[in-house]
Amino acid sequence: MLYSPYQTYQQRSAETATPIQLVLMLYDGAIRFTRQGMEATAIHNYEQANLGYCKAEAIVNELMASLNFSYPISKDLVRIYEYVLHQLIQANVYKKTDPAEEALHHLMELRDAWKQIASPSSIQKQA
Repeated sequence: MLYSPYQTYQQRSAETATPIQLVLMLYDGAIRFTRQGMEATAIHNYEQANLGYCKAEAIVNELMASLNFSYPISKDLVRIYEYVLHQLIQANVYKKTDPAEEALHHLMELRDAWKQIASPSSIQKQA
């Protein structure tokens, strides 16, 4: 199988990323695909909207599956992820962007929180 230079770069990035960087990559993907779904919905291209929303849902499912429930915050995160999934499904089924906007808002908030955790100043404070 031939890979484009971009695909090779993406694969290498994922292979060498820290766990927090991987989580950020997942959020970036979920945000990107949610936006694609919203843009396609707005122009009534429901096939592309479905594709975007389904990819975003798959990423959120992966985030849920990767939770470590030995940490109390995981119970809160799973509820947020379930809500985001519900909103993405509503957007896809009813061809409306409002639920997707709600999902996007939560994904961006969570991504920002993880980005703060990953910042060098945050890591230095923990040490």
